[in-house]
Amino acid sequence: MIPNLLLLYVKNPETSADFYRQLLGREPVAAHPTYVAFEFENGFNLSLWSEQARNFVSGGEGHRSEFAFMVPDDDQVKALYDQWQTAGVVIEQPLHDAVFGLTFVALDPDGHRIRVCTPDE
Repeated sequence: MIPNLLLLYVKNPETSADFYRQLLGREPVAAHPTYVAFEFENGFNLSLWSEQARNFVSGGEGHRSEFAFMVPDDDQVKALYDQWQTAGVVIEQPLHDAVFGLTFVALDPDGHRIRVCTPDE
């Protein structure tokens, strides 16, 4: 069994889809009023599900997790940091060295954490 989907609960799928469309530089593979999905070349999918969908149920709230984009080197981390700042993406944690290497954390319109980092050597 291999995980292939990250599902984020969002207030407005259209707003979130626009954010991720710009951030990822790709169009969704599915777009419905309460659900949007993006697919990556490696088979991984990012989906956005409306908290307003009639069959939506969740007993939790808040954002205590994050998803990450691992890039090959520090130059790409820096480039994405600059690109995202220029695009107006909210940066929660600025560029810094962590125990695993250079990283930063951005936020999507619903406050989901998006980390960019290099793989630990």
